[in-house]
Amino acid sequence: MAASKSQGTYFAWFLAGSVLLCGGLAWFAGAPGKIILLVGAGVLIVSAIGFVKIKHLEGETPLLPGPEVMKWVGAAVALLGWVVTIGGLRVATGSGGRIVFALIGIGLSLFGMLYVLPAAFNKTAFWKKPGRTYAQGVSPVAGSATVETGFGAAGAMGQMR
Repeated sequence: MAASKSQGTYFAWFLAGSVLLCGGLAWFAGAPGKIILLVGAGVLIVSAIGFVKIKHLEGETPLLPGPEVMKWVGAAVALLGWVVTIGGLRVATGSGGRIVFALIGIGLSLFGMLYVLPAAFNKTAFWKKPGRTYAQGVSPVAGSATVETGFGAAGAMGQMR
């Protein structure tokens, strides 16, 4: 999850703040609940500031901008699955009908999440970036000569003379 110690620390603070915030919301009617809510919100703010502070250390994002329409279509199909599932509660009165609507909705959601969204993101995946630069003399293709001519032992010996 976390690539560095500071990311892990701020992520732990984020989780703790989220738990405190949810606990404060659950017991909001009493005075301790309001205090827990404020403490949780404070911890979340501290973690957000910490994340912003270390953002410059992350480096280059491996994904190129992708097709926005396909991302929205995938999210809409996943959401449509939940609409079908919840809507099926109103349409069907029997258990069998509700199960059918639930299975259709789950199928739609899984189709959106496991087929449409990955297809949208894989079009611009980091391993498909054009123009990778490699060290001079080393070939990026497996199975071909790993050292170009002139950089081998014979070439080096000829240059030493």
